[in-house]
Amino acid sequence: MIKFLDLQKINAQYTAEIKQVTSEVIDSGWYLQGEKVRQFEDNLLKFIGVKYAIGVANGLDALRLIMKAYIEMGVMNEGDEIIVPANTYIASILAISDNKLIPVLVEPDIKTYNIDPFLIEEKINKHTKGIMTVHLYGQEAMSSEIQRLIDKHNLKLIEDNAQALGCFSGEKRTGSIGHASGQSFYPGKNLGALGDAGAVTTNNDELAKVIRTLGNYGSHIKYVNDYQGLNSRLDEIQAAVLNVKIKHLNTENQRRREIAQYYCENIKHQDIVLPITKNQSSIMTDKSHVWHLFVIRHPHRNLLQKYFTANGVQTLIHYPIPPHKQGAYKNWNNLSFPITEKIHNEVLSLPISPVMTDSEVEKVVQIINKFQIIRR
Repeated sequence: MIKFLDLQKINAQYTAEIKQVTSEVIDSGWYLQGEKVRQFEDNLLKFIGVKYAIGVANGLDALRLIMKAYIEMGVMNEGDEIIVPANTYIASILAISDNKLIPVLVEPDIKTYNIDPFLIEEKINKHTKGIMTVHLYGQEAMSSEIQRLIDKHNLKLIEDNAQALGCFSGEKRTGSIGHASGQSFYPGKNLGALGDAGAVTTNNDELAKVIRTLGNYGSHIKYVNDYQGLNSRLDEIQAAVLNVKIKHLNTENQRRREIAQYYCENIKHQDIVLPITKNQSSIMTDKSHVWHLFVIRHPHRNLLQKYFTANGVQTLIHYPIPPHKQGAYKNWNNLSFPITEKIHNEVLSLPISPVMTDSEVEKVVQIINKFQIIRR
């Protein structure tokens, strides 16, 4: 079986160093807000190119804390609206509604699956306070049109960078182009911890201070609480692991590009829709995508997935149910977002990881090219 993502094999590359640094944490007797977290925050802010990185418990909390901080700072108020892609993992939307802000969904571009920048302005009104861009599947979602709207309407740009660490938007890394950005280090991400972990990155002094305080029970001095905060802190062991793995992220992202290039050049099937990038002819040199996921579309996606399983290849669906059709947002269930719904009905994610062998990649291509639906 070709695994979708072989986490054991990925982490086995660094076993000795991971065991060493986690032992250092255990032996230190200091498990929260210590030297390993400070070291990782420094490594992360330098990697992305920002002034501040604040370690938090997970990627959802990173986005939640950004919104909560803006409310505490008086930049936003309950009932304000945040524009967000209709086609995204539900965490992007949960972070908004959890703060009693109103998510306003916008359809994606069918070619990139990211938010369609030319559908945003019609959703902007006096209650709109921000745009959340989601760099979905690892491909940057920023555009000159989004920047124009941010400037014209004086909006906050919040990046959901959970799937795109290491990606570039022009000369800048994603995670550094907005006013604030949420990062996720869930184990399956390109930079994955051995459990939940996340971070906020920003260049704003006040925002960084408020977010760090909010994530520590609303306290910046022990037992002195300035806000009604959360308990959302990156722990020392996860930070230690991330310090080991971040050194290899650029190399691993490049291996993902190599696999993506091979898939795009060799998958030859009339019913398969391949992903489209800014530089389709040279994916290897296109830094605007880090290929967290390699997502194809097929009108009979479920049959294709069964076929892959029968032939020893594990695939996943990201994501089977769009947010507006989830029980969590029952008041949206009657809304129609046809492009989003088409995507969710047709997408299938193929295995792509830095530890896949060339023969495994070739086998995936051979199998998919032979797929056919027997009609009776």
